[in-house]
Amino acid sequence: MAHAIQTPRSILITGTSTGIGHHAAHTLAKRGWTVVAAARKADDVTRLKAEGLLSVHLDHADEASIQTGFDQALEWTDGRLDALFNNGAYGQVGALEDVTTEHLREQFEANFFGLHTLTRKALPLMRAQRSGRIVQCSSVLGFIAAPYRGPYVASKFALEGYTDTLRAETKRFGIQVISIQPGPITSAFRANALAMFQRTIDADSSAYGDDYTTQLKRLHARGKASFELGPEAVTTVLIKALESANPRPAYRVTTPTHLMALAKRILPSRVQATMLANARDK
Repeated sequence: MAHAIQTPRSILITGTSTGIGHHAAHTLAKRGWTVVAAARKADDVTRLKAEGLLSVHLDHADEASIQTGFDQALEWTDGRLDALFNNGAYGQVGALEDVTTEHLREQFEANFFGLHTLTRKALPLMRAQRSGRIVQCSSVLGFIAAPYRGPYVASKFALEGYTDTLRAETKRFGIQVISIQPGPITSAFRANALAMFQRTIDADSSAYGDDYTTQLKRLHARGKASFELGPEAVTTVLIKALESANPRPAYRVTTPTHLMALAKRILPSRVQATMLANARDK
């Protein structure tokens, strides 16, 4: 008896130029997935193609590129999409008082609204398939705050609420929605955050200038931060989220994420508030 040919599972991954997305795209491709690697810059798309990946231009701040990127992905996957890994994001650094509303909107456009636009395109397809997995790359800062990371914290808190709601709404259609909550991961994130800070914040005239000196040292620091892991740590969890028969609603990565989750659960709110206020001095 002839055996049916099994079609490779397909996934669209955003934010694949470096770090978590880049490692995940190559690893899943090696595991037999049809991977469409999305990136915001044309040069990165060209490089990813040269590396042997299917790649599309997709910028969360550009709705037209979300549509064209998604359409191109479906051409390569024969109209099917088994998974979407919403990974693309950046971090706006600065005291909330110093962050303009325009720059706050830009943070949400990249980390939340564009993700929503893309997810809405994937959902009807997955619903028709009666299957699909949507994995969100959230953060330890999706459930606990940190000084001078307010815009990023707000966008990731919003993503966590969005993810919980979407999970409840789509489970009956066979769609599984999963959150990955990394802590410090080796990537270009710090360098990009530093560049964004220098472009958007007037540190010299800020009431928070002294604190910025400490924060900038962290962003300039070379080498790994405490408990920092490589992007492979997230990919390992992503594989569980995508390939396990019954994945968890959320996966935490790195020791700080597990410790902060424990602190959030057991410490009184007053103690948590004091701890976070003191964190600016460290």
